[in-house]
Amino acid sequence: MHWDGAMTDPNADARPPSFLPEDGPDTRSDFVEATERPYDPRLTVAPGRFLGGALATAIVAALAGLVGVIVLEDVVGLDLVPPPDAFATGSHGAAFAVAGALLAFLAAGVLVLLIVSTPRPRLFFGWLMALTTVVVTVLPFSWTDDVGAAIASAAVNLLIGSAVWSLLTGVAGRTIEVRPAEPGVR
Repeated sequence: MHWDGAMTDPNADARPPSFLPEDGPDTRSDFVEATERPYDPRLTVAPGRFLGGALATAIVAALAGLVGVIVLEDVVGLDLVPPPDAFATGSHGAAFAVAGALLAFLAAGVLVLLIVSTPRPRLFFGWLMALTTVVVTVLPFSWTDDVGAAIASAAVNLLIGSAVWSLLTGVAGRTIEVRPAEPGVR
């Protein structure tokens, strides 16, 4: 308090000023300057870094599926309801690993399309991944009457979906770029 009873902040001058970068909007955010077009044609991705992030996400998703199968089937002794075995390997671990990798690559492709075509790509991606994760989590319940196997499979699917969602969201945060505006285009 100041001598006259008014509240004052002794550190008011010590705080750094808040400001936005002067060379354009913060590219780490979905909040970019609105244009007259329904999407911002200036948003793009750094292709090499994005592809590397998508590949790393696919590897993590495949390993998450494989680890889930090892823990739940081999260690705990639960039955699982595997996703369709795309390569006819006969292995539950391979089926979950391939499904996880395919989900990651499909989600990465959708994310790139959202970045170049929608006004809030990460918001739409979040909703799509949330709904997709819910669907793949409850799907095992429609494939079997064994509730225990369905719950175990749902847990593995939830792990894979959460990994893909969180990792690709992070990849987008580091690879979305804003191209300079064309002269005369707002």
